Amino acid sequence: MIETHDLTKVYGDLYAVNRLELKLEAGDMFGFIGPNGAGKTTTMRILATLLNPTWGEAYVCGYSIYTHPREIRRSIGYMPDFFGVYDDMKVIEYLEFFAAAYRIKGPARRKICDEVLELVDLTYKRDALVTSLSRGMTQRLGLARVLLHDPQVLLLDEPASGLDPRARIEIRGLLKELGKMGKTIMISSHILPELADICNKIGIIERGELLVNAAVADVMKQVRGQISLLIGVKQQPADAAKLLEQHDKVEAVRQQDGQLLVTLKSDVEDYSDLPRILIEGGFDLTLFQEEELNLETAFMTLTKGVTA
Repeated sequence: MIETHDLTKVYGDLYAVNRLELKLEAGDMFGFIGPNGAGKTTTMRILATLLNPTWGEAYVCGYSIYTHPREIRRSIGYMPDFFGVYDDMKVIEYLEFFAAAYRIKGPARRKICDEVLELVDLTYKRDALVTSLSRGMTQRLGLARVLLHDPQVLLLDEPASGLDPRARIEIRGLLKELGKMGKTIMISSHILPELADICNKIGIIERGELLVNAAVADVMKQVRGQISLLIGVKQQPADAAKLLEQHDKVEAVRQQDGQLLVTLKSDVEDYSDLPRILIEGGFDLTLFQEEELNLETAFMTLTKGVTA
């Protein structure tokens, strides 16, 4: 649904986007991560045909950004970080205005506007002035607007920016719902744990260069290197630690907050025999799980915190 080849945007000596290679399949929810000035918004604006690259190619829904910009615009919904609203319009009037711009006419226009309002849970605000909406409601209205023409691809630039915790949860739930509808979604965000929760793929960009483009689980594995286990036993954790240290798959064991943190050797992926060894050794297990790395850890490990 989205594919770029050698995509580059240069401003003088500054490479805002540097030879970007990206491929998203239908139904992917792609989290686009990077520090401010990394090139996220520039990339999205190019894909939305609002900005021409210096060189390189990009395809959206099979259309080239050079030869078929109108077809791309019919196929996408682009929501910038901050977007203007018309102060003197009601919510329903705002949506009907944009539906008319998409040439949706007659009874179908009112029906579609009502449907997207229901989807983003703003039906009760249909007759309110746009200026009376909170930041969270305005973001949901922005999502409703880009969904009017039922686009296949959504480009969402910081959709949760500036929202309070409740509004972020609501936006996250809405994005999950859109994912279930089969939309291909690219989301840029600094709220990293939420991207890990809703995205199946992530890309990490810095100084215009895509450092990582992979499934979330693969990125975590790349950062982690070795598997670490959190193990809890009811009694004698020191004795359990000594037993585990003797195992040929275990590199190190240390006690942490009443639990055992067990680091496996770098080539070990199967550790299914460890619970049995502990149980046969007379220990009652209360916990046995991999230590989870979060997306923030991955981001800090893979980037240097510099911008273009």
